[in-house]
Amino acid sequence: MKKYKHLFIDLDRTIWDFEKNAAETFHDIYNKYKLKERGVESLELFTKTYKTHNDLLWSYYRKGEILKEVLSVQRFEMTLNDFGINNLLLAKQIGDDYISISPLKTNLFPYSHESLAYLKSKYTLHLITNGFEEVQQTKIDVSDLRKYFHKIITSEEAGAKKPEKQIFEFALKKANAKPEESIMIGDDLKVDILGAKAFGIDQIYVNFERIPHSEDVTFEIDSLKKLQEIL
Repeated sequence: MKKYKHLFIDLDRTIWDFEKNAAETFHDIYNKYKLKERGVESLELFTKTYKTHNDLLWSYYRKGEILKEVLSVQRFEMTLNDFGINNLLLAKQIGDDYISISPLKTNLFPYSHESLAYLKSKYTLHLITNGFEEVQQTKIDVSDLRKYFHKIITSEEAGAKKPEKQIFEFALKKANAKPEESIMIGDDLKVDILGAKAFGIDQIYVNFERIPHSEDVTFEIDSLKKLQEIL
């Protein structure tokens, strides 16, 4: 096997259980703002509606077509509008709460700490994430993850987002690493895996749900525990 020195690891949906933490946050927000009384029939419907708008707006944000300040508010403004609630102030309040509450949640995927501790004993680990700077830094600290990583690379710091080559170039330079001695570990086939592959970096696709695909990846796992079998 190729001798790797540097491991670049994604955060959201790879280590930090984004969906579970988001669900808890939405539960808090739904109750705090009494959204049922405002006409939002259920938390599940609110979450589903939000996800549709958020995914679309994030695709614009990744391409640099909207600013994060717009994304943070508009995703909730559009969601509320779908329920007949036209209240920009409420959307801003919910947007602020989401950004302040969600990073305080600490649900990680099984074997996260165990796997990171194992990998740190053998390699130099770096975190590379597209999330908002202040939000991701809080997640890292609250979930006690900072101790594992030598360098933390965020898209805001790099001025580019995965899968753009600029963020991988920035990350390698910051970590003083070469593509041939590095490997990218992430859950997003397009953003993490194909982005790294295009830059000449090997990849480990963390496919928890075993979603079928036709891409040629270096390694593929459905549990973080299997990292110990590969590395």
